[in-house]
Formats: sequence, structure tokens, C-alpha cells
Amino acid sequence: MQYQNNFTPTISDNELFNEIVKEKEYIGYYNLVNQDTTAFKAYAKDVKQKNIVVIGIGGSTLGTYAIYKFLKHSKNLSKNLYFLETTDPIDIKSKIATINLADTLFVIISKSGTTVETVSIFKYINTLVQVDASNTVVITENDSKLNFYAQSNGMQTFEIPKNVGGRFSVLSAVGLLPLAIVGIDIDEILAGAKDVYNSFFQLCAQDETQVDYHERVLKKARFFTEYRNKFNINVVFSYSSRLEGFNKWYIQLWGESLGKMDSNQSRQGLTPIGIIGPIDQHSFLQLIVGGTRDKTVTVVKVEDFDNHLKIPQITLAGLEELDYLDNVEFSSLINMQADATIESINSFGDIPCDVITITGVNERAVASLMYEYELLTSVCAKFMYINAYDQPGVESGKIILKDKLANK
Repeated sequence: MQYQNNFTPTISDNELFNEIVKEKEYIGYYNLVNQDTTAFKAYAKDVKQKNIVVIGIGGSTLGTYAIYKFLKHSKNLSKNLYFLETTDPIDIKSKIATINLADTLFVIISKSGTTVETVSIFKYINTLVQVDASNTVVITENDSKLNFYAQSNGMQTFEIPKNVGGRFSVLSAVGLLPLAIVGIDIDEILAGAKDVYNSFFQLCAQDETQVDYHERVLKKARFFTEYRNKFNINVVFSYSSRLEGFNKWYIQLWGESLGKMDSNQSRQGLTPIGIIGPIDQHSFLQLIVGGTRDKTVTVVKVEDFDNHLKIPQITLAGLEELDYLDNVEFSSLINMQADATIESINSFGDIPCDVITITGVNERAVASLMYEYELLTSVCAKFMYINAYDQPGVESGKIILKDKLANK
């Protein structure tokens, strides 16, 4: 008797982990933590321009923006970093109006080298200022048409490895080069990611002060995927406005990686939502606690804001009952607001909730958070029997757009 099947049963943590280890041999983002940053730092050291303008979209900008947004007000950065990523004409003109283009380095980023939004904006920039090897650097795949253009014009190029997808590329030249140029410590970024890598792949001895990313990523991914039909919406509730960029990056990473057909041609997906505390305590929190039980919540806190701004000891006529706020540090207040939200959510007993507390506003902390989410995405995809690294739905839209433009 012969027997064949295409069943996809739930797999054990050990089986899944072994699959991730195998995947690490050909999916490139995992190993970016081990790369040499010498070339990035050497190039960054010689940049004279005050303004750095990244032209790209999606995975070419979101991760870099997330790190820059998180750190820029806590660092004495030597240069200004801007992002041109949308074809909205008002956005393009308003941003360019604030930048001295004569004192600007343009960083052109496109993995494929033919991204419509990126090339369109780059074409426009060429009408405003002389674009040449002195003020332009290109980051792309080494065999792309954009790379050929850069080399033909003597421009410096940096490679995006073919096995590193755009939304997983923040730790490649895509993110590290522009961040190094503006003065962010990219070695510390990689160190933060490597802390998570070592823990997840169990390459370092764990002690009581270290986070066990191996256990927590596997446990969280299993819960998300096994209960995805009931809790289909995953809310990241970040308690710092500095994490607004992280939220946007997470939404792309999660949505584009996990909305797929599985191996049995069944549609799968987990819907990402990113909100900011305490702002969204006054809106979306009501939906979480009072609405349909279809959401998980991850609260992200910052342990140390390295900022001691206080509420002043001032009595406002008619508001004397709020004098208990006097002398409270804003950093303490926002964390108390986060704790109150967590306690409120947990009091209902039927809303899945976890809390990630990052150590501070520094490179290591934000990189650890982002690398953990990359791993979480990959593990969820394995549990769901889908390919985390393609994007057929996005590609179909690109094909339609190119046909429309070709026949305009």
C-alpha cells in the first residue's frame, strides 16, 4: 500500500527552530548582525554635506526612519536626515522647500533599481540641482539598472544582498549607511541586534539579567498563530512618540510578510495596528477594552528616557485638585500611564497582552526591539506554513501600474 499527503500539522518548537536554523543559511537578514561596518563608517567620515536626503520607499526608508525618529532628539547629531518617499506632489515640494539642495547628499535606495516612486522623485531632483558623483550615493542590488546608472556616472554604490528582502533590510547598507553619515553609532545598532540573535539561537550563556528571546519569541509566535482565527488583530501600543517610526515599520513588516496563502492554498494573515500612548488612550483603548475580543496587545515601554523634565509646581486657579501632578517627571508620568493601561487591559481577563520594556533611548535598545520583531515575523510565518519573504499581492499592483503608465 502506498500513501501520500500534504497535511500541515502543528509542529513542535524544536522542529520549528530547526527550520529557522536551516533558513538562516539562505535568508540573509539573520546574519547581518555579523557584518563588517568599516566601509560604511569610512564613507560617512568623508561626507561634507549638512543635509542627507534619502530617496526611497517602503523597506528602503521605514526602518531607517524608525531608528532616526527614535534617537534624533537624544543625540547631538552632526547632520540632518530627510526622507523623500511619496509621490504626493505637495509633500515633495514642501519638504524640498526646507532643504538647501546645494548642501545635500542624496542617498538613492531601491533594491530592484526600478522602483517607480524612487525613480520619479530622483528624476525631479535632477531638474533642481546638478546630480553627480559628488553629491549622490546609490544603494541597490549589484546587477540592477540603478547600479548600472550609478557606475556609468562614477557614483559610489553599496550593495543590498539579493537574499535580504527590503522590509528586512534595515541592518544592511539601507539603514546603516545613512545612519552612520548623520552620526548614529551603527556598531551599537548591530550589537543590540546581536544580543537578540545570540539569545534566540542560544549562542550565549543565559543568566538572570538576560532576556531569553528563544523562549519568548517561540511562545508568542505560537500563541499568535494558533489563536489567529479568534485574535486576528495585533496591536502594538508604543508608549513614546519616538516609537512612531517603529510602529510604521512594524506595520509593513507584519502585513507584507504574513498576509499570504499557505501551503494548502488557504488565505492567512494577522492584521497589524500601531498606536501611540498616551495619545491613543483617548481613542483606540476604548475599542480594545470595550469592543470585540479579536485583538492582542503588545505594550512597548521605555525604561529610561534620559530626560528629567518635570511638571512645574504651579497652582492653576480652579484646578487645585490636580496639584498632585507637581514635580512629577514627564518620563515617570508616561510610564505610569502605560502601567495603568496594562492594568486596565489585564483586569478584563480576556484580552491577550504582553509588555516589552526597552532599556532606554539608545541604539542598542531600538535595534534589539526591531530584530526581535523580525525574528517574530519569521517564526510566525513558519507556524503558518507561508513564505514570509515574498509579496505577490504588492507585485501585482506594480505590474498594473506599469501597464497604465506605459499606455498613458
